[in-house]
Amino acid sequence: MRSRQQITVPGPEVKTTGGVVRGITTHGVHTWRGIPYAAPPVEELRLRAPQPVVPWEGVRDGSRFGPVPVQERIGEFIGAGKDTPMGEDCLTLNVTAPTTAHLDGPAPQGSVSGDAPRPVMVWFYGGAFVVGASSAPTYRGYDFARRGDVVYVSVNYRLGALGYLDFSAYGTPERPIEANLGLRDQIAALEWVRDNIAAFGGDPEQVTIFGESAGAISVTTLMATPAARGLFHRAIAESSAPGMVFGQRRAREWAARFVTALGADDDPLAGLLDATPRQLLGAAQVLRNDLGDQPGTIPTAPVVDGDLLPESPLDAFEAGRAADVPLIIGTNDTEGRLFELPRMRLDMLVSEERAHRMFALTQPELRDQVLAAYEGRPFRKDLGGDYMFWYPSVRIMQSHRGPVWAYRYDLTTPVLNLIGVRATHGMELYAVFGLADSGTAKWLTALGGRRALRALQRRVQDDWTRFARDGAPASHWPTYDATTRLTKILDRTDRIESDPRRERRLAWEGFRGYD
Repeated sequence: MRSRQQITVPGPEVKTTGGVVRGITTHGVHTWRGIPYAAPPVEELRLRAPQPVVPWEGVRDGSRFGPVPVQERIGEFIGAGKDTPMGEDCLTLNVTAPTTAHLDGPAPQGSVSGDAPRPVMVWFYGGAFVVGASSAPTYRGYDFARRGDVVYVSVNYRLGALGYLDFSAYGTPERPIEANLGLRDQIAALEWVRDNIAAFGGDPEQVTIFGESAGAISVTTLMATPAARGLFHRAIAESSAPGMVFGQRRAREWAARFVTALGADDDPLAGLLDATPRQLLGAAQVLRNDLGDQPGTIPTAPVVDGDLLPESPLDAFEAGRAADVPLIIGTNDTEGRLFELPRMRLDMLVSEERAHRMFALTQPELRDQVLAAYEGRPFRKDLGGDYMFWYPSVRIMQSHRGPVWAYRYDLTTPVLNLIGVRATHGMELYAVFGLADSGTAKWLTALGGRRALRALQRRVQDDWTRFARDGAPASHWPTYDATTRLTKILDRTDRIESDPRRERRLAWEGFRGYD
């Protein structure tokens, strides 16, 4: 029998800049799904910066999620399942607000609750900028919004070739193409939040952006993007890879390889505009498979275009030019171990040969001192994760001008230990979104560990949502600085460590990565 909280009934009607949208009430929250925040980026708007939302007449049904961005169907945990609607008309977001009222029918139009405005938390999903969806069950956010008393927003943004390859060189004055389209989508969504979120009970002066993996890269990149300044007031980056932002020379080389894979060398602009989504996905797969000569890169990533993004995020942080908002940032204990599992797509340094190749293309003088720090450890187990996620995040921790709270997520379970991944990439999502009793979490804790996960999810949610409200975590958690490097270790029992992995950090010191 379903509890009263799980019963779904019509929810409030809210007026937005596009028109009126009616939500639903379920799981103790109001939620509005599939709200457009920009015009559909289709036909003449393909590969163009997001344009203002097209107003609609009447009341829009907000009970269904919008189509997910074009991507491979890998399952609904973070992306698209076999029956998930998909298409280029994907620039929508979802709003979830807690309530104990109006569960038996719609509230008066334009009124969500009489409470004081709540903090707003805007989520950007991960997936290496090639998969991901705000509608994934992982990101529904019911428990998060209700328990934390925040307004939760999850955003769709363009992925893959349509969102992150730089085809601007193929544009013309009559038919321009902009770079960094997925990043521009995220900025457009934040502008929508600024202009509309008060109608949903949110405070536009208390906006926290947060994300995991590619979503966390988005967070650290937005902090370095002048056009995003003032659109958010705090930030949380879970397993960011801030070095996965590349210069225009490399980005345009990848774009040229993509055009060749698409079979459009004779007329690249026409080929890009006329290709079907399936053809674009096929060419992207060829490009990913072709990048073995540049290990440790992902071609679908933000690009330093000299326009929207004038410099790399790491350079912006180290020069003091990133937004100096309060920041929670951290990684998981064994980030890279996820990517040795079958069918994982992210290009990691999974062998000594690939590691040597990466150093030869970046800083060969540092190769021996870095590799010595991993002596006795399989390359595929640790070096790749430290290279991509941990050490670049440390660079941000030690250089950010605003207050920083650093963490490392160490909680594992007997099942995770048996399969060899331990506290790997993405595991903190179960704690952040209150998923300890989900089907996947029950499998991961089948041999024990669910009680510890439940307890940790309460602590993490308290810290994340109190940070959104007050600008500091709820629990005892000292700030990070380059002298003490105090870091919170999230585990069965949390603890504070000073400069964890000092030897590895010193081995990587001075490493800059690809241009």
